[in-house]
Amino acid sequence: MKTRNARTAAAAVAGLMVLGLAACSGDSGGGGEGGTLTLWHNSTTGPGKQYWEDAAAAFHEENPDVTIDVTSIQNEDMDGKLQTAVNSGDMPDIFMARGGGKLADIVSAGAVKDLSDLIDDDVKSAFGDAPFSAFTIDDKIYGMPSAVLPGGIFYSQDLFEQAGITSEPSTIGELEDAVDKLKAAGIQPIALGAKDAWPAAHWYYFFAVRACSEDIIANLSTNADFTDGCWLEAAESLADFVAVEPFNEGFLTTSAQEGANSSAGLVANHKAAMELMGAWDVGVIAGLTPDEQPLPDLGWFPFPEVDGGDGAPGAMMGGVDGYSCSNDSPTACEDFLNFIASKEWQENYAVAFQTIPASQEATGAVTDPSLIPLMEAYSTAPYVALWLDTALGQNVGNALNVGVVELLAGQGDPESLVAEISNAAERG
Repeated sequence: MKTRNARTAAAAVAGLMVLGLAACSGDSGGGGEGGTLTLWHNSTTGPGKQYWEDAAAAFHEENPDVTIDVTSIQNEDMDGKLQTAVNSGDMPDIFMARGGGKLADIVSAGAVKDLSDLIDDDVKSAFGDAPFSAFTIDDKIYGMPSAVLPGGIFYSQDLFEQAGITSEPSTIGELEDAVDKLKAAGIQPIALGAKDAWPAAHWYYFFAVRACSEDIIANLSTNADFTDGCWLEAAESLADFVAVEPFNEGFLTTSAQEGANSSAGLVANHKAAMELMGAWDVGVIAGLTPDEQPLPDLGWFPFPEVDGGDGAPGAMMGGVDGYSCSNDSPTACEDFLNFIASKEWQENYAVAFQTIPASQEATGAVTDPSLIPLMEAYSTAPYVALWLDTALGQNVGNALNVGVVELLAGQGDPESLVAEISNAAERG
């Protein structure tokens, strides 16, 4: 079994097992070297896109010799464009990073700047260790956190009421009962953007968190070993759930976040009742409602418990979004990252993206009711595992995601899914 080099993304997974949201504050740094810096982010519309334009303009106002050239890239295209940039040696100065094995792959190519001694001390102190762990590789920090993004099931309270569902499902059996009631009421139960693969794979990730022990999940980044029986158990649980036909019509060709007919759009327009997704979903759904405002009846509950697994009750799956500097970027890059780590800009981030900021000081800006129980679950979870495709890196992670889609499409079974992941891990 191939393993990653010396801890690589292990700190990312281990750090996400640490509880609590980290605090954040800090002052903006000086502009450092002048000139124009390129910034790649993944918000293509609405307040999220505006946030980055505003942040760049505010930084330029304080540092007139520095201009930030902002480019928005569709989320599903980001990994591929970054890989192309790494291969060509033409990296953006500032780019979105999700940490884990994906970031470790780029670091190993020598394309990312070590920020360990470049992040302001007050920012490090205010954030704490936990959010930085996702970007820590071989004890060096390669990214600035922007948001913590645990996952779970978002749902329409109105559609639940129409179907006669009076409580949030806490077990898979209760979730299957809810699916039956929604179908009986003529409502599509669960929206799934399987066209993009990773949303479909989320279902396997969460079944794995329920089936596998903390140690097995935590060791994935350094030892991608899928021989433990829990991986097959998780795949079998997923296959059993798929057999109740819980997903929207045409889910295999449904995208995740693009337009009213995406999985997020189906929830936003009350065409489906639920979606399993990370905390960013609140903002995505808000941008796809008819009035482009937060969905008033949006609720959230944790992924249901599954009988017989080794995962701790209440364990979650999630990640930390952040931004990194290319290895040859000017000093203004880290200055900009320190600038957006301030309480003010973390609060702006929380409002623009309708999500949970990395800064505990900024969590007062979180007002959407669906995020309150999510933050509470996150703060009391025994551990929060990193998204599996992020932990495993692009090659193995993509093979995992595609394998799950094949299972959902009836082109594979639990055994072939685990075999496919194992083979990808062997190849590295």
